[in-house]
Amino acid sequence: MGRFRFFLERTKTVRFVRFWLFLLLAVLLFAVLYWQVKPRQYELRLFDVAKETIRSPVTVEDKEATAKLKEEAAAKVADVYTLKKEYAENRVDLLSSLFAAIESVQREAEPDRPLGDMIAKLEERLPPEWLAYLSAAEWQRLLAASPEELKTAKEAALTAVHAVMSERISQAELDTARAEAAKELEYAALSPPLREAVAKLCRQAVIPNVVYDRAATEEKRRQAMDEVKPVKILQGQVIVEEGQFITNDVYRRLELVGLLESGRPSWTAAGLLVFVLLLLAPLIYYFRTETTNEKLSLYTAIFALMMTTMALIRLLPSSGAVSIGYLVPAAFGPMLVRILLGERLAMMTTIIGAVCGSLLFNEEIGTAGAVSVSLIVYFLAGGLAGTFCLPKELAKANIWRAGVFVAAVNIVSLFSLLLLKNGRYSPTEIGLLVLMAAASGVFSAILTIGLLPVLEAAFGILSPLRLIELSNPNHPLLRKLLTEAPGTYHHSIMVANLAEAACEAIGADGLLARVACYYHDIGKTKRPRYFIENQIGGNPHDHLSPQLSKNIIIAHVADGVALLRKHRLPKEIIDIAEQHHGTTLLKYFYHKAREQTEFVLEAEFRYPGPKPQTKEAAVINIADSVEAAVRSLSNPSQEKIEKIVRSIIADRLQDNQLNECDITLKELELVARSLCETLNGVFHSRIEYPEVRKEKVKHA
Repeated sequence: MGRFRFFLERTKTVRFVRFWLFLLLAVLLFAVLYWQVKPRQYELRLFDVAKETIRSPVTVEDKEATAKLKEEAAAKVADVYTLKKEYAENRVDLLSSLFAAIESVQREAEPDRPLGDMIAKLEERLPPEWLAYLSAAEWQRLLAASPEELKTAKEAALTAVHAVMSERISQAELDTARAEAAKELEYAALSPPLREAVAKLCRQAVIPNVVYDRAATEEKRRQAMDEVKPVKILQGQVIVEEGQFITNDVYRRLELVGLLESGRPSWTAAGLLVFVLLLLAPLIYYFRTETTNEKLSLYTAIFALMMTTMALIRLLPSSGAVSIGYLVPAAFGPMLVRILLGERLAMMTTIIGAVCGSLLFNEEIGTAGAVSVSLIVYFLAGGLAGTFCLPKELAKANIWRAGVFVAAVNIVSLFSLLLLKNGRYSPTEIGLLVLMAAASGVFSAILTIGLLPVLEAAFGILSPLRLIELSNPNHPLLRKLLTEAPGTYHHSIMVANLAEAACEAIGADGLLARVACYYHDIGKTKRPRYFIENQIGGNPHDHLSPQLSKNIIIAHVADGVALLRKHRLPKEIIDIAEQHHGTTLLKYFYHKAREQTEFVLEAEFRYPGPKPQTKEAAVINIADSVEAAVRSLSNPSQEKIEKIVRSIIADRLQDNQLNECDITLKELELVARSLCETLNGVFHSRIEYPEVRKEKVKHA
């Protein structure tokens, strides 16, 4: 119950610290990016003179200008008039009725009746407005015409009016249409006075036959307005040039794009906050299974260094088309993460750094709040090149080679982007860009090499590069082991070979296992002659009591740990040196003591431990015993080797030596196979050569 409560409290602490670390990352990202995406505002008034050229930071629609253009387009649309064909029929019917009235008056009139009486009779049958079409004299001419003349006049008038009114006649075209109707009568077989009266009657009969169509007119105006494209102020568009007056229109557009200090709240901060949370979401998911915060703390430090470097370079001035962003050593952050925390996290760092860098150094359109696709591609190419170019066996020379490779990839990606843009750059600008791309790769290597030992010391991280350095035979402790305990040195090398292969077989850290094996028996240098691999001649234990011999043998663990701590070796190596025997029993001296007296406690002849806590420590625990046991065989064979390996593993399991590490039975089977393969390669059978007799050669 107590252990469970401790676990819960520890978990709460881990989550609490993790929350603050992520909060620190979020604040750092927000602070670095805010000054780039923050909308710039100007304190300007009408009719001021612009002190600099001002561009739009966003693309927005100028609704007022769009509405004005739509009004102008609608005003240009002419009114729509519809042709009424029935008007022609109506006017033809009117003339027919008029001539019919004249004919009826003529038929009813008595012979030699005065025309005045006939006109009076006609007035009774025609509306007053019709009578106004002609004068009294003209009506008399019509009434005085013979039936044949009247029939001819009627047909000519109806034909003329119908022909003219079949076409569109507007109010403006009325006079022309009436003249055309009168002209149609020129070839009629009528006397001139009668033709003149009929022509006047036709002119009166012709009226406009088109009417205003309000619905059609509004529809055409709506279509004209819809065809007007919205007026937009484009991102990067110049609103006012330096030295120009701030007119009403300019002031309105400045206010529209948010460049005037209006006191209104800005949503940029909220947008940036969401953006930062989206960037951190993959990291939160990645670190969700971590039980400690050491890795997250280290990652936070590396990311802070990367963003700080970008922010400092952002302060440098840019020149024309050459962005200072191409100088950013974007690969050093991913390279450090790759070395210290792994490849997968390094790829995530590359992507996040590329997005942040492109936002921070965006200068292609002279505005903030947008990302540069060119810089994203550039940063991604360099970061991924640095991540994948680092080999498994790290060394400073390899980091330098990775930096050169990053520089080459930067230059290639830069040229590809310049060609895609189809831009025109001067030789000076191209040379400067290439120089910055090369410097970016070199600076990445310099920062990686320089910061690596600082981070290792600050966070107690054991990197592959540090392990490579510790494996150097010229290290003082390894030189001491070689000169003072050569047998132990050889034993450590053999155990290292066995442990490295076995660890790699189960996915553990083979390099850590190898280097830890070099130092695991360093405590034997204090009394080298008391360990069998260093003995030449007699064995000093033959003259000591089992208890004293046991104390000397067991002491090499504590002596080694003290020596390793004195030389400030990494904690991982010290832990393995302390755990490589676990709490195993010194069987030889225990049984020897039992032969001398029956009252011997087994616990007194066991190593103090602790038991192996990691897979690497467990593998070294097994490999150490296996190497010593196989070396003691006079004629090792594959069967004997396999039997010893499996018996030692079984003994460790029965003795509960592997209970405190997370190694599985399946992995132990892989360890056994790996140890057998390696030992069979070392102790393989050899051909026995016949003895060559030496004969004296006589010279003539």
